[in-house]
Amino acid sequence: MPSLVTKPNNRQLAFDNDRLGIYADRILDGLYTLSKERLLRGVTAKLRHDVVTGEEISSAFTMSALELVTKDEPDWKFAAARALLTTLYKKAAVNRRYKAYPEEPYGSFYHLITELVKAGIYRQELLDCYTKEQIDELGELIDPTRDLLFDYIGLLTLAERYLATDFDGRTMELPQERYMVIAMYLMHQEPADKRLDYVKEAYWAMSNIYMTAATPTMSNAGKKVAGQLSSCFIDTVDDSLEGIFDSNTDVARLSKMGGGIGVYLGKVRARGSDIRGHKNTSSGVIPWIRQLNNTAVSVDQLGTRKGAIAVYLDVFHKDILAFLDLKLNNGDERMRAHDVFHGVCLPDLFMEAVEARGEWNLFCPHEVKKTMGWKDENGRPLGLEDFYDKEVGSGEFREKYEEAVNHPTLSRITMPAIDIMKRIMKSQLETGTPYMFYRDTVNRANPNRAHGMIYSSNLCTEIMQNQSPTVVEQEELVTKDGQTRIVVSKIPGDFVVCNLNSIHLARAIPAGVLDRLVPIQTRMLDNVIDINNIEVLQAQYTNSQYRAIGLGTFGLHHLLALEGIRWESEEAVKYNDDLYEKINYLLVKSSMELAKEKGRYPKFAGSDWENGNYFTYRNYTDGTREGKFVTTEQWRELAEEVSKNGVRNAWMFAIAPNGSTSIIAGSTASIDPLYELLSYEEKTTYKIANPAPDLSEKTIWYYKTAFLIDQHWSIDMAGARQRHVDQAQSFNLYVRPDIKATEFLDLHLHAWKAGLKSTYYVRSRALTIEECESCAS
Repeated sequence: MPSLVTKPNNRQLAFDNDRLGIYADRILDGLYTLSKERLLRGVTAKLRHDVVTGEEISSAFTMSALELVTKDEPDWKFAAARALLTTLYKKAAVNRRYKAYPEEPYGSFYHLITELVKAGIYRQELLDCYTKEQIDELGELIDPTRDLLFDYIGLLTLAERYLATDFDGRTMELPQERYMVIAMYLMHQEPADKRLDYVKEAYWAMSNIYMTAATPTMSNAGKKVAGQLSSCFIDTVDDSLEGIFDSNTDVARLSKMGGGIGVYLGKVRARGSDIRGHKNTSSGVIPWIRQLNNTAVSVDQLGTRKGAIAVYLDVFHKDILAFLDLKLNNGDERMRAHDVFHGVCLPDLFMEAVEARGEWNLFCPHEVKKTMGWKDENGRPLGLEDFYDKEVGSGEFREKYEEAVNHPTLSRITMPAIDIMKRIMKSQLETGTPYMFYRDTVNRANPNRAHGMIYSSNLCTEIMQNQSPTVVEQEELVTKDGQTRIVVSKIPGDFVVCNLNSIHLARAIPAGVLDRLVPIQTRMLDNVIDINNIEVLQAQYTNSQYRAIGLGTFGLHHLLALEGIRWESEEAVKYNDDLYEKINYLLVKSSMELAKEKGRYPKFAGSDWENGNYFTYRNYTDGTREGKFVTTEQWRELAEEVSKNGVRNAWMFAIAPNGSTSIIAGSTASIDPLYELLSYEEKTTYKIANPAPDLSEKTIWYYKTAFLIDQHWSIDMAGARQRHVDQAQSFNLYVRPDIKATEFLDLHLHAWKAGLKSTYYVRSRALTIEECESCAS
């Protein structure tokens, strides 16, 4: 047993064994099933030195509590979090020079802001847009008891990745202060007479963990030396040397700031195509993908992690076979790109050919444009990738595809469609990718199809918005006032941007707060568009024209367990259908109210929002289906209001993977089933046991784990949700490594027929997959 305790100021006091008991009582307060004696035995066994520090005592409590976490006693993870909280409180108090008390662990909020603004850590807007009296009022609103909502791994993740530190890495900001600073920054451009009310509402939403902001917003909002606030970007590469290299530069600039990026390469000419009339000179898309791979490795976000890039290619592109082998661990390394992810874009016609064991044809997009002579209304050449089937089973894509197949001089490769599908599935079982992007389903449901085409998705397959390449128009020398400049003129394409946050279903639904929650989430997301600073100007322009947002959800399995609903059931499918319809109704209504207040998005005219097709396509207004929470009459009234007033955001609903932030919230990720009842987080010197959320004798029966679940039920639930989600879902398939090819193919066909727009990773127990943090919301 120690005899002395060293305080942070190096003063030494006699060790008081009774204080261990007082400390144990404090961290076990309200956790009535946990044993104080067991905790203290573990603590005293760890305090072996004659002289210890206060931090070592807190660490002993933390580690002892963690060692006691089991499926039968999951609440020890909250005891460990409270011990960690004590350490954070003490560090912040020492670093900020205030005295912390157990009942008042936070210091002056105004002092924190003024000091960190002065130090160049916080942004000046926090002082320019709020008075001292207002900041003091917000400081009074900070509720330290909400820190008790965190379990250990959630609090540790928040502390290590998100809380503001000084430039030496010392703890300055505490959890509730992070939430309040995010709220202040996101609302600082709101009208002065309403600003504080919106800040309070946003703080209420975040601090109660009814929602989480996406990782870039959570980490960077209010901070000066930080990245931008948007999560996702998608670039469309022009088939030109300038377009390809400009795209690589744009990807690097976004990756530097922490963005996750999708890159569509379906317009780039294939291997063996001509360049300026010289036959068989193109190297195809693979060398350009390898350059993006190098960008992902070298632009590593200040050394924190590799850039996150996903490349997409159409299944009718001549380079598709080499593309599908990109991430395999054997073969020619010159044709591999292990540090990017990849996705394949699939028309209905291909899936029909797979099912019928028919033939499939591959083309070069450059040759198609040159040979077929298809043009848009402005006379610009079109390729096969520029068409889709507007009806199930019929449409322009299959018509143009047949024209291309039957053209006497157009070069093509013909092979069995099932052989391509086998290559897709082989790569998925070995590497987890390619992602699947069902292009016809996506474009038929696009509410802004009058203004463009969706070619691919993002890094996490949940973002789907209009795309077009940026084209370099001219480059010239300009001399003015004796100064010569090189001026490059570009025609900006639709460079997709999306801003994310997510509802914590397992907290928001039982609390009955959806009606209050969704409007403030929508406002937070919309405000990101105006305050964000995106270095790539065409992305900033696209963001301003469409004002796309992506409200999502996480904690679905957690919620189903609390509600006593089995995953593999029609009840779960119906529950998903009704719940996501309600969320969508509230979301569209919130965006409409914002449009009345601030104006509709600039490209609203001609959209399916304006003409009502958005609502009829989803059978909201035709009376064929009555939801549990929203009536047909409510939808009809909303459709009329939208046509009259507009909506603020062109796209609104996108369900991200939520890897990091669902951990902070102590819930299950996204729409995924639970991976394991008791999982472990590996740290350098120890492992953290992490039981399923709210695990009890009641809920354990509803926590069937991912690899035991029949994936057809997961697909059916995703299909029920998809009707209400105007973008898409980061939907994972969980399969056994020894799954039969016929069973695996059946899952893909089922997903396509169920109306899914995409599937994300194929996960098997043999795979370790690196998550994208940018979409973690």
